[in-house]
Amino acid sequence: MFFFKKCHLKKIILFLFIILISCRLQEQSNNHGIIFLENRAKKLIVNNSNKNDVLKVIGEPHTKSIDNENKWIYVERVLTKGEYHKLGQNILKSNNILILTFDKFGILTNKQLLDKNDIKDIKFSNSKTENRITQKSFVEKLLQSLKGKMYGNR
Repeated sequence: MFFFKKCHLKKIILFLFIILISCRLQEQSNNHGIIFLENRAKKLIVNNSNKNDVLKVIGEPHTKSIDNENKWIYVERVLTKGEYHKLGQNILKSNNILILTFDKFGILTNKQLLDKNDIKDIKFSNSKTENRITQKSFVEKLLQSLKGKMYGNR
């Protein structure tokens, strides 16, 4: 059998302690925006809370609506590292958007929380707008084709 001396055993335990102290039980995350936005949104009560209450609970909004100054938008985005088979790429863990609407007196009238599943339901138009100004003329197309043939063999 192989026996360690007491001094070697202490060195090995110290080495293992240093290695294992760097291990983390919590997953690494990259936060952007207001963290725990959903929990903070639960504290706000429709037709009871006002703008000052919102500023105390959540803080200043990330953005306000362009056409309506009484619509505030808050964002929370959390990215985590992927598994080993994903080669450590960032994965979107949560992507929450809170939209608060106030009346002219500053009372909260509507509260809407969108998560990453709601955001995927946005549909975009497939139609294309043709722009005749940026289209190339016949001469430009011909010169582009010649240039591609000249430098294509290199």
